Amino acid sequence: MPRSKKGKRGVSSKGKNGVKGEAGGSDDDLASDVLSHYSSASESASVIEDGTGGGDVVDEQTAQEETEDKLKQCIDNVMDKSVKVRVSALESLRQAFSSRLLTEFLLERRLTLSDCLERCLRKGGGEEQAAAATVFSLLCVQLGGGPEGEEGFKVLRPILSTILIDDVASIAARQSCARALGMCCYVSAAEDAEDLLKSLGHLESVFSSAYPRGEGLMPAVKAGTAPLHTAALQAWALLITLCPASHLNSLINHHLPRLQMCLDSPDVNFRIAVGETIALLYELARDIDRDFEYEDSDCLCDGLKSLATDGNKHRAKNDRRKQRSIFREVLQYIENEDFSEEKIRFGVEALYIDCWVRRRIYDAFKEMLESGVRHHLQWNPLLRDVFGLGAPLILDPSSLKATKISRTERHLFNSAAFKARTKLRNKVRDKRADVM
Repeated sequence: MPRSKKGKRGVSSKGKNGVKGEAGGSDDDLASDVLSHYSSASESASVIEDGTGGGDVVDEQTAQEETEDKLKQCIDNVMDKSVKVRVSALESLRQAFSSRLLTEFLLERRLTLSDCLERCLRKGGGEEQAAAATVFSLLCVQLGGGPEGEEGFKVLRPILSTILIDDVASIAARQSCARALGMCCYVSAAEDAEDLLKSLGHLESVFSSAYPRGEGLMPAVKAGTAPLHTAALQAWALLITLCPASHLNSLINHHLPRLQMCLDSPDVNFRIAVGETIALLYELARDIDRDFEYEDSDCLCDGLKSLATDGNKHRAKNDRRKQRSIFREVLQYIENEDFSEEKIRFGVEALYIDCWVRRRIYDAFKEMLESGVRHHLQWNPLLRDVFGLGAPLILDPSSLKATKISRTERHLFNSAAFKARTKLRNKVRDKRADVM
């Protein structure tokens, strides 16, 4: 990943009116104002070259300044004494970070914001911890894979891990920390494998508590912990795409039989996450060895077929439909290496999801960025590097027709770019292999 330059230490600027508890009631309006200002600024970005668009430039600059002032106010509010104000400010930042690219603004304030988030994670309640972990994930996505993001992750990784494995912590906070640990480690992972190994271990310790005990009996799981197991498993699956082949072999051998038994889990979302992870492990194993054979594949396929045709009436109709769709895809891939390709359109471009590794990576970013994922695919250098999309396209309407290429050409280009990036990551994996 490209490295960005070191930014200066950010200093929080207090508003003239100070930051008081009563400001909490206006933070929802603050979030919508931030989004609307960025929307209007982006819409006025095209300036007429003959000089008649000068007013648009002034309007854009004014909107930019007003938006940055509101974001500064949100950052100040994260340090407020009122819990309600802090949580509301974190939600405002989450909405702003997920919907727009704010890299330059955040580079100057990353240390101040990181300190605020660290305080929320250490001293806040469950709701505040969950919100802070999510905002930190988005901050890493905004800063990219440069030294700034790595620096923040080094500081907050132990705190995220501590909350994640704390049995008495809020389930919502642990779930958010699981996602944050996976995303931030994926984005910030350097050639040093220490952070990757520790993050994998902590995530594994959480979802492995759902593994069958003794004679294959499913353990008694506390109410509400299934979403936590799902989040931890999905974050772990994201991180194993970074592992070298030597470490992957031991992970596959240890987890594949246990995940197979988890297909009987009573929670539909955890079952689906298990099925997708099994397909991912198969794909990674086949990348290492084209002749990979799982010794219990017949039993596994029987279980997948049962879930792909499940018609139990005691399950919700939507759950049954979603489950059948996913497990048909998993079964097709394991039996025939057949993957159902998906196309994601954004702007004038398209992203092709044509393997399980790519789907896990895209789903992780989509879950974090929500509706803003297409905007980030279009403009965020991190996501464009991850998916091999190249530099952002700056096109005026008159040139759009000239740049259109056929679907086949786009598919070939995206596939070639992703394969090239995979080869580069494999070189990094080889460097990590000795550490693993």
